[in-house]
Amino acid sequence: MSPMNQNLNLLQPYPFQRLRDLFENVTPNTQYNPINLSIGEPKHKTPSIIQASLTDHIAGLSNYPTTIGTPALRQTIVDWLSRRYNIPALDPATQVIPVNGSREALFALAQAVIDTTSTEKPVVISPNPFYQIYEGAALLAGAEPYFINTLPESQHRMDFASVPESVLSRTQLVYVCSPGNPSGKVMSLADWEALFALADQYDFVIAADECYSEIYFDETSPPLGALQAAHQLGRDDRNLIVFSSLSKRSNVPGLRSGFVAGDAGIIAKFLLYRTYHGCAMNPATQAASITAWQDESHVVENRSLYAEKFNTVAPMLKEVWPSVEMPDAAFYLWVQTGQDDQAVAIQLYRDLNITVLPGSFLAREAHGINPGQGFIRMALVASLDECVEAAQRIQQL
Repeated sequence: MSPMNQNLNLLQPYPFQRLRDLFENVTPNTQYNPINLSIGEPKHKTPSIIQASLTDHIAGLSNYPTTIGTPALRQTIVDWLSRRYNIPALDPATQVIPVNGSREALFALAQAVIDTTSTEKPVVISPNPFYQIYEGAALLAGAEPYFINTLPESQHRMDFASVPESVLSRTQLVYVCSPGNPSGKVMSLADWEALFALADQYDFVIAADECYSEIYFDETSPPLGALQAAHQLGRDDRNLIVFSSLSKRSNVPGLRSGFVAGDAGIIAKFLLYRTYHGCAMNPATQAASITAWQDESHVVENRSLYAEKFNTVAPMLKEVWPSVEMPDAAFYLWVQTGQDDQAVAIQLYRDLNITVLPGSFLAREAHGINPGQGFIRMALVASLDECVEAAQRIQQL
């Protein structure tokens, strides 16, 4: 075989491949219709205004798009950020780039940021459990992942005080996810203040994954964002890059549309990388994205659908698993079952035709434990009726 990037050998199977392997010899109970709560794929209807905008601008496919995106889209994103987070407007020319969903940008940032010319192995810090892209991005950039376990006893927060100085001194990039996947935990202003202080001291980049920021349950209290926290603390956005997406907010996971924003110096280097990477957003998608970012009515309606499901289903499941509680935000229930998580997933699939994700598949063994062990992740993305039916089946079992 021809030589290959040996870092590919460090990648582990994706959680959903592991789930398929787990269920390979398991036959689901066909007395029940299947209900899939394993994957965080929005199932609510895509708003008609976004569909119409996409088709109305389909002629744009005859043009090559620019990597930096149209001025209109960048201005729209900047305007949305200002409205949503009550912050001064960023510079649309230097502080924002549209991206094809936050996933590819989260991965690509590490390739642009990590410097392997140092004599010491660079470190990328991430929460544990985590979105597996963080680990893969670190490994393929030639860095060493370092995991901070997020546990119930610490309210699923990342405890940066637990990280040794010998690790922080080699850290070049820190991934944070707020609202968190899978816990739904939102970082507080004090959390951000502590992280910013470390970033200043050790000069690492913060990659703030905010793809769930628009799924929350109290219209008067939206989750705090990274740029908002920086502004409230009287600092600029140095060493800070935020990632956002339309997938969950607007129910358009197939549109592949999001943005990165923040530190102009990092954005400039990231833009250079992306120019060579070749991942510009097509013009029709850019037009539809403008429509989506400019409209909030469909987002409010979307939140109300999730709120109804969570307010109905969480109390039902709490009768089975007392640890069940409402998340701060996002659309997951992170349920501590008190049992082996893989065995629970098999039982629910075999006996009830319900698919959930074992928590251990979302985490790595770190500091002596797998912090996902004993948990299952349930994505309440199906219809209200299906989510209620799933809860009823679990109650009966």
